[in-house]
Amino acid sequence: MLRSLPWVTLMIPFALGAVGPGAPAAPPAGRSLLLAAALEQRPGEAQKVWVFFRDKGTDTAAGVAAAGVAAAAVAAAEAALTPRARARRALRGDTRGVAFEDVPLVRAYADAVAARVTRVRHEVPWVNAMSVEATADQVAALEALPFVARVDLVRGYRARREEDLFGRAEGRSDAPAEAPGDHCKRTCAVSPGTPSPPTTAPTLDYGPAAGQLNQIDVPAVHQMGLHGEGVIVAVFDAGFDTLSHEAFASMSIADRHDFVNGDDDVGNGSDKGEGSHGTETLSTLGGFSPGHLIGPAFNATFLLAKTEDTTSETPVEEDNWAAAAEWAEARGADVISSSLGYLTFDPGFKSYTFADMDGRTAISTRAADLAAARGVVVVNSAGNEGPNAQHNTLGAPADGRLVLAIGAVNAAGQRASFSSVGPTADGRTKPDVAAQGVSVVVAAPGSPRSYTTSSGTSFSCPLTAGVVALVLQARPSATVTQVEDAVRSTASQAARPDNLLGWGIVDAARAVQAIAR
Repeated sequence: MLRSLPWVTLMIPFALGAVGPGAPAAPPAGRSLLLAAALEQRPGEAQKVWVFFRDKGTDTAAGVAAAGVAAAAVAAAEAALTPRARARRALRGDTRGVAFEDVPLVRAYADAVAARVTRVRHEVPWVNAMSVEATADQVAALEALPFVARVDLVRGYRARREEDLFGRAEGRSDAPAEAPGDHCKRTCAVSPGTPSPPTTAPTLDYGPAAGQLNQIDVPAVHQMGLHGEGVIVAVFDAGFDTLSHEAFASMSIADRHDFVNGDDDVGNGSDKGEGSHGTETLSTLGGFSPGHLIGPAFNATFLLAKTEDTTSETPVEEDNWAAAAEWAEARGADVISSSLGYLTFDPGFKSYTFADMDGRTAISTRAADLAAARGVVVVNSAGNEGPNAQHNTLGAPADGRLVLAIGAVNAAGQRASFSSVGPTADGRTKPDVAAQGVSVVVAAPGSPRSYTTSSGTSFSCPLTAGVVALVLQARPSATVTQVEDAVRSTASQAARPDNLLGWGIVDAARAVQAIAR
């Protein structure tokens, strides 16, 4: 069944502000001031831009009726969903069938744009747009197309890896060799409505990682026999360069895709992007090496998305994130764990501002909330920008209304100085909850049997995403809102939430028990 959602959710423009006396001339109709400035600053250089369409083959621009979309387009949208994705939508989604946003782009529109640009990056039906690389002349040609509503810059992020400021402590490197598992043979055939039966499990040896799990009461949930079985977790990061690490030997990876280079190699390879950060975050969430490192959801099934280009001036492109969200949702993901954010560019590139962190402006935020409406719990790092007495320091999509934004604490439960703060621009409390983000034990990239420590909300995020996976395993029919409410209401300062740590440090066992069977 096709549900028509308000057109405003697809066509929200970025706030451009008034052009005062002495300001540059207004750009052509449909071109944002940000894009106009970028084209002027870098003449002749291809820019990464969004091309937003007016419709999906209908003549009405508001409240598109189901009858206005061709049956073939609806069938194509349904065919793009795996049986697992359909089951998850039916079980816990607000959007239970195919919605307007799922309908593919009009092929004639997409082909016309492709013929006029340097390169097509992504087609993103959820926001009725394509991201492309185009010069100033090509942008002008796109603006002349009658079905193009507007053109804008793809946003990026100035990488600030707070973990590098803390240094790294190398761990064990002399363990006996262990053959890596075959990571791509098993896909998750378990229905999201049929959890593995909980049974009392033997005590696990968490090794040096015990502290980061004890702080959020994960071992108590493991003792219930819950380790993530039957749950699919999508991890978005800068690639994953050491999947031969012993911590991944038994990991089930159902699918992987590189949204930076357009292939299925999520490691370093010979193309753009370096994947040590993803190796670390993935191991935090789902690694399994008794005595050294165990993640909260080590028996979940994983989807790996490489979305960050670490070689460019804007190391993260937001269009990669939005495309990955559609991809993961269509493949049946229950959880998205994203240790990424979108706020400030490198010098010379226009940025989002704190005022844009309002839950409706950033493309990644809109994509995250659309995924959540389809039953996916989105867990995202709050950011590593620290406090500001005047405004929030969040990075999108942490500002999303249906996104769990994760702050960081140290091993003693004290807020990490780098952890980003709220409130959102529209006054909502953020971050939502917190977990350890200082000196977190991770698999060491580049070595198959070594471990190290890293710091940042990049690591409090996967710890929390692992807890969410455990909650969903225990309560598979719980809605996104129920899961997020359970995580918040059972956290350490639930009675007095604030904009430093939200509702406080996560408590996995209490969160599992907070939702009635």
